[in-house]
Amino acid sequence: MTYQPTVVLVDDHDLVRAGVRAELGNRVHVVAEAGDVHEAVDAIIDRHPDVVLLDVHLPSGTGADVIAGVLARGGETKFLALSVSDAPDDVISVIRAGARGYVTKAIKGEELVDAVIRVAEGDAVFSPRLAGFVIDAFSAAIPEPVDPELDLLSPREQEVMRLLARGYAYKEIARRLTISIKTVETHSSSVLRKLQLSSRHELSNWAARRRIV
Repeated sequence: MTYQPTVVLVDDHDLVRAGVRAELGNRVHVVAEAGDVHEAVDAIIDRHPDVVLLDVHLPSGTGADVIAGVLARGGETKFLALSVSDAPDDVISVIRAGARGYVTKAIKGEELVDAVIRVAEGDAVFSPRLAGFVIDAFSAAIPEPVDPELDLLSPREQEVMRLLARGYAYKEIARRLTISIKTVETHSSSVLRKLQLSSRHELSNWAARRRIV
């Protein structure tokens, strides 16, 4: 049987959700829909989807607020932003919050299905012209630490910490940072020890509270 990821669809327009659901067809399984931040967080925590297809602008907040709310409640899923906006600020804010990809609503139905499946399998997916925004943002120097705890980490440990908190696997982190998986494991252990955390789940919550991913 063809892999069919489960999806929660978050958008404040009923017609848009209906249109997206129609485009997705039976190639993914939409398990819930939501139209605002609080409703979305509740649905995601309740249904544990493989992927959340997420608009970046909602009546009660932003897509980044949804991600932060899910992380704060211990939820674990992958987020793919789907928006009419291609503004760099919108793209970067939701990616920093933890989304694994960003596509615009000009995307074709079959491309959207492919994007959802790829994100569910751990890939990062972006509409072509948006990828440059992300590359530019994350190739820049790491911002100055915002609190004493962050000061405990070396620059490389901060890079690893951010990717760990966003849900990347050791193999993905090693590829992105051009280091070995063993080195990633060493940095990961050091990060958890220095921050006095016991798991990646706790690390994600720690980073979400500080809005540094």
